[in-house]
Amino acid sequence: MTIDMQMFQQFAQMLPQLGNNAQPPQMSDAERVHAATETFVRKLDSRMAVDLESCIHCGHCASACHFYVPTQNPKYAPVHKLDLLKRVYRRELSPLRWLHRLYTDEITVDDLHEWQELVYDSCTECGRCSMVCPMGINIAAMVNVMRQGMANAGVIPAELMAMEQEQGGHDSLFGVGPEQMKGAIAKLQAAGVDIPLDRDKAEILVTTSVIDLLLFTDGLIATAKIMNHLGLDWTLRSDGYEAANFGLLSGYERVQKLASERIVAAAQACDAKTVIIPECGHAYPSMRWEAANEHGSRLPFEVLAISEFLGREVKAGRLKLNRLGRERKVTFHDPCKLARHSGTIEEPRWVLDALGVDFREVESGKELNWCCGGGAGVFLINSASDLRQNAFKIKMAQVEQTGANSVVTACGSCRLNFLNGAMKSGWDKGIESLVELVAEALPTN
Repeated sequence: MTIDMQMFQQFAQMLPQLGNNAQPPQMSDAERVHAATETFVRKLDSRMAVDLESCIHCGHCASACHFYVPTQNPKYAPVHKLDLLKRVYRRELSPLRWLHRLYTDEITVDDLHEWQELVYDSCTECGRCSMVCPMGINIAAMVNVMRQGMANAGVIPAELMAMEQEQGGHDSLFGVGPEQMKGAIAKLQAAGVDIPLDRDKAEILVTTSVIDLLLFTDGLIATAKIMNHLGLDWTLRSDGYEAANFGLLSGYERVQKLASERIVAAAQACDAKTVIIPECGHAYPSMRWEAANEHGSRLPFEVLAISEFLGREVKAGRLKLNRLGRERKVTFHDPCKLARHSGTIEEPRWVLDALGVDFREVESGKELNWCCGGGAGVFLINSASDLRQNAFKIKMAQVEQTGANSVVTACGSCRLNFLNGAMKSGWDKGIESLVELVAEALPTN
């Protein structure tokens, strides 16, 4: 199964115009600074305070950052991206705030505009910096707080602003809403794909994403084939199908909650015991780790990434696969939010082992895997294009060292960034989806 490259190129050509749809909030400079400062103060907790006080300026975080390494520009050092948050902490919350106010400047609107590049264009919140930090500082979590403050101040990339405004205001992404989703599913059903839509009761709620509906349709078809092959009681719901959460990516908390609550409500409506997230890196933590906080209580269902689900089924012996053969030399790209942030590391490898391919592990793989450079919405930010491509070269070199012919991943955003990076550099490696490989290997009898 392969993506239609012509469709991908059309999609890529659409991205430069994406920001034209944004409606920037009308705010004075003072209002922007107040909104950002208030958010920082509200979100800072004791754990973050300890982290901000703990940095020993060793530079290890910079050596782990895919934006710093190829540029060697000190402004891209991960801990530097927290400077505005640290200034607010020192002035407003630290034990010695009365002293810090004498020599620590208040943040300004110019600071916010300058830091926009640092917390959006040049940070995918991959968390690799935290893995190597000797003090265990959770830089990615505080970059997310930076994004929340800047989103409330209206200082975010136009592309992410356009997407969160569309998702929050129209329940659609790239023009695909519930009606368009139902139309796309109807076409697949007419083509013979058995997809149970809008069932009143189901044990499993399967979610998808606009990327699967527009570009990676084979991934959605593959998921349906696997669920049906296993004989599971499942459904897609048009009132809660979109796993992508642009509120989380932009930092706008209202839209983050709205997007996750749609899935929670749909799962509750059909009494689902499990919600399966598609191949989408950030969509998993948005439901697995963040949704309960937004919901205000423990979720009444289990959340599984599709790669996590497949690994469990293989390990339990319920999902048996044909072996694809050792002539297929593949490596695996661990999506940061699934592996490093969430611990879904061995499950996709169980699947690859069951597929019988010649699997080549990358150097510094698994939880230390280098980010592809396009996560946390960076793939959509036009001003980040050069930074993103420089970061992608690290992945290219990593893959080349394995001798693999193709890269398998379990994240649509990573897949998009790999496709884009390969197109720009003339790279000849195959870029494959884990769920599609599984569907290819399903026994026919």
